[in-house]
Amino acid sequence: MSTKTTEILFAGFGGQGIMFMGKLLAQAGLDSKKNVTWMPSYGAEVRGGTAYSMTKISDSPIASPVVINPDILVVMNEPSLVKYEGKLKNNGILVMNKSLISARPKRKDIKIVSVPMTDLAARLGNTRSANMIAIGALLKRSKLFLLKTVFIALKNMLGVKEDLYQINKKAIGL
Repeated sequence: MSTKTTEILFAGFGGQGIMFMGKLLAQAGLDSKKNVTWMPSYGAEVRGGTAYSMTKISDSPIASPVVINPDILVVMNEPSLVKYEGKLKNNGILVMNKSLISARPKRKDIKIVSVPMTDLAARLGNTRSANMIAIGALLKRSKLFLLKTVFIALKNMLGVKEDLYQINKKAIGL
């Protein structure tokens, strides 16, 4: 019997919701009775500096939280694309923020999902929801979780912040 483990790396600059994306999918995994790990990493500058988080979701126990060659890579800015594109597995999924990345990915052996996340979030009225547009793009391409599962995890994480929940739910569903 084979077990399925999905490894995801989220990268961008501090303040883009990189940690929240990883935590949200880890929560969705927990809610789905999966084994999960989530590991944040902040650059020296934190807000405005580089940041990444690693999430693993598995049917079996996970030995290490470290993601070396992700199945899915979400990059929110160009330096993150340059730094992490080479680590993505063959046939992996690259989700990139076209609003902030003008470079084209170099690899031809990956699936590319390029979405103007920051522009779409601005149209929603909150550029900070660009990370949730990334989650929506990731879910549509990967089929990792049903939207309903992620909406429940989002509600659990945001608690009484109903206004934030509504805008983020809308962003995921775009």
